[in-house]
Amino acid sequence: MHSRLAASAFTVVAVLGLVAGCKSTDATGSSTATTNASNSNGEKSGASAAVPDFLGMGLQSAQDKAQAAGFYELDSHDSLGRARHQILDRDWKVCSQKPVAGTKTSTDTRLDFGAVKTGETCPAHDQAAPSAAGRVMPDFSGKSVSAARDALAPDTSLDVIDGSGQGRMVLIESNWKVCTQKPAAGAKLSGQPVALTAVKFEESCP
Repeated sequence: MHSRLAASAFTVVAVLGLVAGCKSTDATGSSTATTNASNSNGEKSGASAAVPDFLGMGLQSAQDKAQAAGFYELDSHDSLGRARHQILDRDWKVCSQKPVAGTKTSTDTRLDFGAVKTGETCPAHDQAAPSAAGRVMPDFSGKSVSAARDALAPDTSLDVIDGSGQGRMVLIESNWKVCTQKPAAGAKLSGQPVALTAVKFEESCP
């Protein structure tokens, strides 16, 4: 009887030892939860590297080059301020980058590319989207309908009409620019509906 109890106790100890041994460790014996380096603020820190020059490259090629250099935190935006999304990266080219080329920084740094369609001309400077509407109506003149919608509060009632008088549906809002707005720029906003007239970007406002 005593031999059976001893054997059982040995089995329990052995199983507990195996469970403890299953905890993953790195080469120094530390658990994997502590292998990611952190700075004094508890933030993840990567290696230091110089930011490559991406200007003029196709957006997809720029992203591939960034990753080859160790940068994986990547973002992009529409340099024309039209709030278009870079869905097919090969259709876009890089006009600006942050940080600028040659900057020595951590590879954890997020790189942001300003881009336009490959058939478009880069602006001298990135065009800013309209500021977010608070209690005052922003000036949406010449801005894309998409950017105007983004600037308004999510619960705003927004009506967009074809300013050419042709009665066209404004479907892809980033392809349309604002001609007139109501309330006017600078007017007080207190939840009232907003009305815009717009035409396509290649067209002139009436």
